[in-house]
Amino acid sequence: MFDSTISGKYVPPLDDRVPLWKLFDREWYLDRYPDVAVALPASETDVAEDHYREHGARLGHSPNMFFDEAWYLGRYPGVAAHVTAGGARSGFDHYCNDGYRQGYSPHWLFDEAFYLATHRDITRGLLNRNGFVNGYDHYLRQGDADILSGHRFFDAALYQQNAIEDDAGRTVSGGPFARFLANRARAGSTARLSWYFDPVWYLATYPDVAQEIDKGWWSCALQHFLCNRSPQRYAALEWFSESFYGKTYPDALGAVLDGSFRNTYEHFVRFGAAECRKPHQDVDLVRYARSLRVQAELERRDHPDAFTHWLANAAGLGADDITPATNLPEAQSKQLFLRQAEAMLLQFAHARIDFTLPDPDDLMPAVSVVMILHNQFALTMTALASLRACHGGAIELILIDSGSRDETRRIARYVSGARIVRFEHNVGFVAACNAALAHATAPSVLYLNNDLTLGIKSVERALARLASDPRIGAVGAKFIRTDGRLQEAGSIIWRDGSTAGYLRDGDPNLPEANFVREVDFCSGAFLMVRADVLKSLDGFDDDFRPAYYEETDLCVRLKKAGYRVIYDPSIIVQHVEYGSAGASRSTHMIQRNHKVFAGKHQDWLRYKYPQHSRNAVLARSPRPVHGCSRILFIEDRIPMRDLGSGYVRSNDIVHAMAALGHHVSVYPIYPAGCDALEILSDFPETTEVLYDRGLDQLASFIAERAGYYDIVWIGRTHNLERLLPTLSDASSSLPEHGFILDTEAVSAPRTIEQARVLGRTLEHDLETMLRREFACAYFCQRIVAVNERDAGLIRLAGHGNVAVLGHMKEVTPTQSGWGERAGILFLGAFHEESSPNYDSLSWFIDQVLPLLEGWLPPEVRFTIAGYVARQVDMSPFGRNPRIDLHGPVEDLEMLYDSHRVFVAPTRFAGGIPFKVHEAASFGLPVVATELLCRQVGWTDGADILSGGTDDAQRFADRIIEAYDDEDVWTRIRNGALARITDENNRAAYHARLKEILTDTNPE
Repeated sequence: MFDSTISGKYVPPLDDRVPLWKLFDREWYLDRYPDVAVALPASETDVAEDHYREHGARLGHSPNMFFDEAWYLGRYPGVAAHVTAGGARSGFDHYCNDGYRQGYSPHWLFDEAFYLATHRDITRGLLNRNGFVNGYDHYLRQGDADILSGHRFFDAALYQQNAIEDDAGRTVSGGPFARFLANRARAGSTARLSWYFDPVWYLATYPDVAQEIDKGWWSCALQHFLCNRSPQRYAALEWFSESFYGKTYPDALGAVLDGSFRNTYEHFVRFGAAECRKPHQDVDLVRYARSLRVQAELERRDHPDAFTHWLANAAGLGADDITPATNLPEAQSKQLFLRQAEAMLLQFAHARIDFTLPDPDDLMPAVSVVMILHNQFALTMTALASLRACHGGAIELILIDSGSRDETRRIARYVSGARIVRFEHNVGFVAACNAALAHATAPSVLYLNNDLTLGIKSVERALARLASDPRIGAVGAKFIRTDGRLQEAGSIIWRDGSTAGYLRDGDPNLPEANFVREVDFCSGAFLMVRADVLKSLDGFDDDFRPAYYEETDLCVRLKKAGYRVIYDPSIIVQHVEYGSAGASRSTHMIQRNHKVFAGKHQDWLRYKYPQHSRNAVLARSPRPVHGCSRILFIEDRIPMRDLGSGYVRSNDIVHAMAALGHHVSVYPIYPAGCDALEILSDFPETTEVLYDRGLDQLASFIAERAGYYDIVWIGRTHNLERLLPTLSDASSSLPEHGFILDTEAVSAPRTIEQARVLGRTLEHDLETMLRREFACAYFCQRIVAVNERDAGLIRLAGHGNVAVLGHMKEVTPTQSGWGERAGILFLGAFHEESSPNYDSLSWFIDQVLPLLEGWLPPEVRFTIAGYVARQVDMSPFGRNPRIDLHGPVEDLEMLYDSHRVFVAPTRFAGGIPFKVHEAASFGLPVVATELLCRQVGWTDGADILSGGTDDAQRFADRIIEAYDDEDVWTRIRNGALARITDENNRAAYHARLKEILTDTNPE
């Protein structure tokens, strides 16, 4: 039944195949049951194991700390009845012989199903290859030491952070769980071991429990909560109410009453928290989960759900959101900036800032930096140190000392390699800059204030932006004031000649501030200009002496000369606004020069927008060039490429729109599930991705941008149906003839196929279903299908305005040959367990894989990779010993280069399968169902291998054909690569998209 023995200081090595849970622990047994130690003579304690076998098992004793006999029999009444009937000597006997194979859990603080579902890479294959008999065996011998958690109420990392080890406990090897048990689980009464349970609050609220623990009835508060026989009487923590949850969610209460859950809290922890149900009348998880930061951290699995995130971050505030820090007054933040600058000064006494140029024959500087100085020595040195730190390349530094009276007069002591020009009095910014221009020899000139610090690689990024297009005349930065708020994200010139910093006082991380765009002008505090163009315009206009409006005028003159001014948010400047001149004097000069500017550029200004806050979005960028549009792109979610399920195609469409010159705003129906850094890296830098918005804000968003968009692209038919009332109500703010429905997939055929597969009966025929599906499509001027097959179905529904736009995929064939590869690959996204991908894998693993067992060598793996939503349980797939689960994989090329065959066993789906195109583009032959072969329109035996329809044997045979025959493998690989090259190339794709957009908005 079990093996001997375990001591308090011994954990078997991995090559010892006896599970820890199966070993009898004499020391623990005698300590746990002191009456046994008393009954046995001191000389006979070695026979404690015999005592357990003969008497202890019958008395309900546990053989070691890893198995709880009483809990096991209570958890599995069928086992208890089996033991009572004599079918097993004990619950432990049952577990050792049958329970571990059936996935039973042996201890109140370990859940076998939870462990395997949470740690998806721990598959049956991994367990077999490493000699583990089940998940609990893996957990005790490896997972616990790796700080994995085996139960929702035991967070190993949190235990390590909070638990104070009891010195009276035994010293054991292993991880937090083993130490917790070895110390008699005392920490379960004093330390927070999971965000789901608060032991201190629990004992204070239920003092009778503390008394029972003192009597030895329970080891700790956590055990009492999980094992007591009146589970609905006790709440786990302050912020969950059994009565409130049961009244609010009758379905949960009903599940408790029918025995599916111990209490409503178990329902909440397992399901309700993920659904953001309210655990308490004062906690609104739906509102809390709207936070972009919360969503990103949940997507990274920093916390299992919004409830635990809230408990870890905000519960102590007694509010349902995290209270933001109070903004520091700007006057104070400026003083702090200045103090920091002064505090850093002494470092320059023995360490000069070096701008010495290399030999001109070796390297010409790419940029001449012009900085005007008038006192403010500490700020100047901070700015120069920041400049040197952010750009290691050659810089021609030109310093104009405009009548300084402080240590600036001796700046050559602290800065090497700068060209210094001195004036005895303050000549003003314009005159000083123009004097510097005569000394500039580099191909670009950067005007840089001395009251700022630069973000990483700001100069390098400005140079790259300037070089990216010969039509770009100047590049500006995102300016952040010392209090952390925006000074500007590009600037606007109004019709009356006044100006406004776009998004002034806003959050620097707003989506609107974080995409590259053309602007009216950018602040001269950081403005990089082409030197030849700048000199042809004679620098700044002397009419704006001494300062202000000079950069505004320069940018307008650049535009009149045919150049563009670009705002680049990756160039970041922290700026002490008015640090170089007093605010009151600055205001006077601004008012004077405003009049000068308005008089000089009446011809240009009359076509600008009138000054009004509602015009800010319209005025933030010039209209796109002729033939291009402003496009509102609406999707279910922000279409990140790793989401699969049509989102890759949407992402490609956005990229193509941007490449064609369109101004695109991506708007999600559902809030973003990842952070802004990850989102922005997946989209063109010129695309506005509204990652902080969702369905609730769409109506107000459209109203705020009335008249802005030329085209509204709506991804997926169900979104048009859902949004139709909103779009109709807001029609006066939207284009009259600019609506495009991108169907992504026609769902009626998929529904019919799904019903056939699952044996369901449908009430309507195909044509009726199609007409219902596309009843809302009348609203759009253009409908887009992914292939001709779907286009025909849409026409059958009564709509003739259909265009086809499929997938874009460039071929990048992997290099490994047939003989260098091994294994079968499936790659796809799993958003829910009812999805086609989940169904296809279930069918493949249950029906096809067994047919391959007699043929596949034991070492051949079936690899499953791709995005998996948090709520999807992949552990059933991991039970097959041949399967490896990988989840999302960054290096797809490695997967495609190492496997020999790709399988696509989809039984019901709409549209076209991107995974087939992607696998083929990497040169991996595909075996697919007949459904997918029809969707891509490829020829069986030439470009793809058809596994038929619900024909497991045929599917297995086609896999064997490709896997075993190098000639077949090579023929299918080459045929598919040719198809992709011909049908899915970038140029043809862009041409098709351009035609669709032009037909919709011909202006």
